[in-house]
Amino acid sequence: MAPQDGEGTTNNANSSSTAAAGYAESSDSQQRAGTSSGGGGGSTGNASNASTRRTILGPLRSCLRHSCGCDYDPTTEHLDYDYTYDETKRGSKPQPMPRMRGRGEYYLDSFNGEPWGCSFGTGEENGIWMNSGDQAGTIMAALVWLLMLYSAATVTLLTITNGIHPLLGMIYCTLVALSLSSHAKTSLTDPGSVPRTAVPQETQRRDHTQHSMCGQCQTFKPPQSHHCRICNRCVSRMDHHCPWMNNCVGAANLKHFVLFLIYTWTCSAYALAVFGWNYFFCGDEECTFHVIVVHLVRVMTILCVGAFLFTSSMLMNVTYGIMTGIGTIDRLKKKATNTMSQSDEEPIPLKDVFGIAGYHTWPLPVDPVFDNYDVVMGHSTPQRLSREHQLMERRRPELTPDLVAAPTMEMPQCVNDFLPV
Repeated sequence: MAPQDGEGTTNNANSSSTAAAGYAESSDSQQRAGTSSGGGGGSTGNASNASTRRTILGPLRSCLRHSCGCDYDPTTEHLDYDYTYDETKRGSKPQPMPRMRGRGEYYLDSFNGEPWGCSFGTGEENGIWMNSGDQAGTIMAALVWLLMLYSAATVTLLTITNGIHPLLGMIYCTLVALSLSSHAKTSLTDPGSVPRTAVPQETQRRDHTQHSMCGQCQTFKPPQSHHCRICNRCVSRMDHHCPWMNNCVGAANLKHFVLFLIYTWTCSAYALAVFGWNYFFCGDEECTFHVIVVHLVRVMTILCVGAFLFTSSMLMNVTYGIMTGIGTIDRLKKKATNTMSQSDEEPIPLKDVFGIAGYHTWPLPVDPVFDNYDVVMGHSTPQRLSREHQLMERRRPELTPDLVAAPTMEMPQCVNDFLPV
């Protein structure tokens, strides 16, 4: 989502509800007009039933969205422009222009500027994000899957041999599946790499006369971003490069990393609780494990203790970073220079980590919908600003070509146009 004043992207809760109400009223008026023109008794009855359903379900749906933390309704707020719309397949019917919102309100920028190539890597030309240049990180990431699958197999054998109740095994395997899904999303998600065409936001251009630039990428370097030598990219709000994920942890995949830590910590604590109950509090013969499974359980217990301690430490580290707004790299730099007391960073809002698509999406490893994408990433792009400008002038957006980075240390001319004089 993107604001019309060029300060970032996505949706505003108050303006969203207003837009939804406006569309609902328009739909109701059209339905009433069609009913009156029909003139039939059956049409009147159908319209009455439809109106009753809207009267009952409308407030209920709105209440559910509000209770789930979902600030916008994509089924009613058609604020995006379909860039794949083909008039030749729609009977030469032009696409209606989206309703432009006032200053301070946000709209949905649905343009997909990502590469479509089926290539793996961390470059802008790669369609699938994967760090394949770090062999040690690849081995460590694969080791995570091996150990998690080993623990799931051990618990499954306990269930088959009647060592534990099947429900307990089902719960553990579900937690393992969620943990591995979060690990895969963390590893294969762009952590927030800064594109070559990145430019400062409007507030940054207004409040600052000088902006940082990355010497390796030769692009604008947003605040709290760092250049990763392993991924060879600048990453927005980079916390650290995690070898267990074989990827950087940044603004775009922090949610998946937090979920992985939570689910792995829960798996370890859950397994230790089940084993501890069986060993210390259960004296029946039904609690005796199979001879072969006992050795697997002993190895798994050692792994669970190590995973519990490690994830506990990482969870405290990430929680501290969210509460203070200072990432791991920045914190180490400030401690080395004795400037922690001079920190002026703000805490990171949870909506900038888990998104605004609703509380029901927070525990699931799905990509978050940010309330203000440009603010979360710390930069904007000339392409998006150009599309926004064309839409505000009620013109059909023309897809701007990708801008090539300048071969010198100077910013490209198209980027200088957006910088203050």
